[in-house]
Amino acid sequence: MRNLILSLATILLFNCCQHKNNNNESVTKGITKIAFGSCSHQQDSVQLWPEITAENPDIMVLTGDNIYGDTQDMAKLKKMYDLQKNRASYQQLLKKTKVIGVWDDHDYGVNDGGKHYTNKDSSKYLMLDFFDVPINDPVRNRQGVYSSHTLNNGDHSVKIILLDTRYFRDTLKIDTTGKSRYIINEHGDILGEEQWKWLENELKNSTADVNIIGSSIQVLAEEQIFEKWANFPVARKKLLGLINDINPKNTVIISGDRHIAEISSIMLDNLDYPLYDFTSSGLTHTWAEPWAEQNRYRIGKLINEKNYGIININWEDSSMTFEVKGNDQETYYQLKVPIKL
Repeated sequence: MRNLILSLATILLFNCCQHKNNNNESVTKGITKIAFGSCSHQQDSVQLWPEITAENPDIMVLTGDNIYGDTQDMAKLKKMYDLQKNRASYQQLLKKTKVIGVWDDHDYGVNDGGKHYTNKDSSKYLMLDFFDVPINDPVRNRQGVYSSHTLNNGDHSVKIILLDTRYFRDTLKIDTTGKSRYIINEHGDILGEEQWKWLENELKNSTADVNIIGSSIQVLAEEQIFEKWANFPVARKKLLGLINDINPKNTVIISGDRHIAEISSIMLDNLDYPLYDFTSSGLTHTWAEPWAEQNRYRIGKLINEKNYGIININWEDSSMTFEVKGNDQETYYQLKVPIKL
């Protein structure tokens, strides 16, 4: 696979009939495989990198909490990133697969953090170095870490848009009454003005057959009491409104943070397909004990196992298959959906 840095996107090009990744293993033209996951503690001795490497994905997307830092000390944060990056099993993944990503709160530097975190710019460059983002990439010269990337497979393409839900996010206050974990910020924002403009432009100008929007926190789920877009209802409405009005082809949301896996789905007025939010979280740890959690948009079951997500796009039969997988590449849940090409 060959990396070309073009404008705001990283373009991953495939040969006309098949391409070979860095270890010279052939990858068929008819399938694009995207792996993703979140919440990987750098101190955990058992991680899912070998399983993900064995999947031989075309790309791996990390959607946040890629380390657990929670510190104002950038020297300590760098040591945590270095520990994770230098892990032998992670290095094996890097040899075979391009890894891209975005942060959530713990790798940002502060639990539940937002725009007022004082070390967010220093933290940003540590994150970009972790992902080997080139020094001349446009993301290094703007605020925040949002980015877009395109995978080409023959005549088809996938656009991956990674949102920064921390750098610009307004404050989320703890609910001290005990009725909920957080107080809903009725008028607060998540993305900030410049990122909103950028996102609108990325969606409007997308020529991709499949568009994947990566958010560190869940977009669709409303009932769960933890971090989510629903804690900022104006921002959530704006995001869904953008997707509805622009109507990019075959759009899917991927998310993390929750230490569980689930797939949520809603219908938007202007879309002729369901909008899915595929949550994969808990590369190293999940809930100590499962509990019944309501999600009116959930399809299938909630998975309380260490997991990673796989999206297999089959261009020949015009379908996507969502897979929740874990130890020894065991499949915990699978959902196949049609796409329109």
